[in-house]
Amino acid sequence: MTPSLSPIRSHHVAVIGAGAAGLVAARELRREGHSVVVFERQKQVGGTWIYTDHIEPDPLSLDPTRSIVHSSVYGSLRTNLPRECMGYRDFPFILRSGVSESRDPRRFPSHREVLTYLRDFAKEFAIEEMIRFETSVVKVSPAVESDGGDGIGKWRIESTEDEMKIRRDEIYDAVVVCNGHYIEPRVAEIPGISSWPGKEMHSHNYRIPEPFKDQVVVLIGNSASADDISRDIARFAKEVHVACRSNAADTYIKQTGYSNLWMHSMIERVHEDGSVVFQNGKTISVDVIMHCTGYKYHFPFLETSGSVTVDDNRVGPLYKDVFPPAFAPWLSFIGIPWKVVPFPMFELQSKWIAGVLSGRIPLPSKEDMVMEIKTLYSTLEAQGIPKRYTHRMGMTQFEYNDWLASQCGCSRTEEWRKEMYFTTGVRKRTQPETYRDEWDDHHLVSQAHEDFSLYA
Repeated sequence: MTPSLSPIRSHHVAVIGAGAAGLVAARELRREGHSVVVFERQKQVGGTWIYTDHIEPDPLSLDPTRSIVHSSVYGSLRTNLPRECMGYRDFPFILRSGVSESRDPRRFPSHREVLTYLRDFAKEFAIEEMIRFETSVVKVSPAVESDGGDGIGKWRIESTEDEMKIRRDEIYDAVVVCNGHYIEPRVAEIPGISSWPGKEMHSHNYRIPEPFKDQVVVLIGNSASADDISRDIARFAKEVHVACRSNAADTYIKQTGYSNLWMHSMIERVHEDGSVVFQNGKTISVDVIMHCTGYKYHFPFLETSGSVTVDDNRVGPLYKDVFPPAFAPWLSFIGIPWKVVPFPMFELQSKWIAGVLSGRIPLPSKEDMVMEIKTLYSTLEAQGIPKRYTHRMGMTQFEYNDWLASQCGCSRTEEWRKEMYFTTGVRKRTQPETYRDEWDDHHLVSQAHEDFSLYA
């Protein structure tokens, strides 16, 4: 089968979420000739990049009946990737002429600057006209058991318009899920925690450091957020201790440049007198334990009768992290891989989905997709990689992006973008305090701006 033999078809497509993934999905689907409706529960575009002072009533965010806050952004957050590297490929993340003085020109800007960039993107491509704001998706399910003989699997979407309490029940040809994965926290299991008297919380509910003044705080995790928040809190807290499962059992290191910040091995157990015992043998009396332990993929609206599951944070089965074979191409996911440069990947995934839906780009047979997924799972298992790391990419992301680009007939990832990502990673590890404000990859910045001039 060759793409040229397939008639180009237009479909009615629902996109769930108007964050960075949903916005570019809507653009690419419409470019390909599909009609698009985007469902967004908030009042504006931007998804996880919308900062709010509000936090959830349950500091660990485990209560299923809690009112959910759809942001995990903290006040001091700056990007951990340079803006040149971060932006969509054909809409560079640069300061455009005529912008207001309130913009953040830094290479590693604040969360507010990223939100402004996403708003600019939505405005530039007239995406808001496709979005239903303040609309919650309650249920997504196959509308009929079979595809009716026309090859199209219909989907029923039940939604509520929050302000007007209007409930809709509609049929779409296809659904693209872009609801993000920074809402439903994962927490570490700590022996003795049920009788420990201190406060536990997840970084999802961290905003500013002042409430931790004069307290002893333990953070669990080795993510970018644990790194940032530990330094943020150290300006106010009495002591900050970072526990990490990947550290050697005897780890006990005082962070350079701080008098009150230590790195430890993982917590061994906690006691009802308020003490925390680390695997390195140290015992400390602690006020707060903060879990900076990441998030779970969560699709509470999706009903597939077990055809798509989340098992130890593996969403599966998914062909190339996008299509579940049982429903391909009528159900797809954007933004599942992590440890990646997200926006350019979302863009390529969106182009692929749009082209597959129109019939311009062929997919393998269901059987071949299932076989490839089984092979992947077997390989991960043989390498001793836990299920929860199925979607972690890191070094392999550019190979994946280039595969997507080849499917779509797009150019491969620019060499400067790859090199910028790798050099930033090295600087982050060797200069965690200063990598955002001191760098030596000026030649890569120049190459990036040469490319950007094509889109200016």
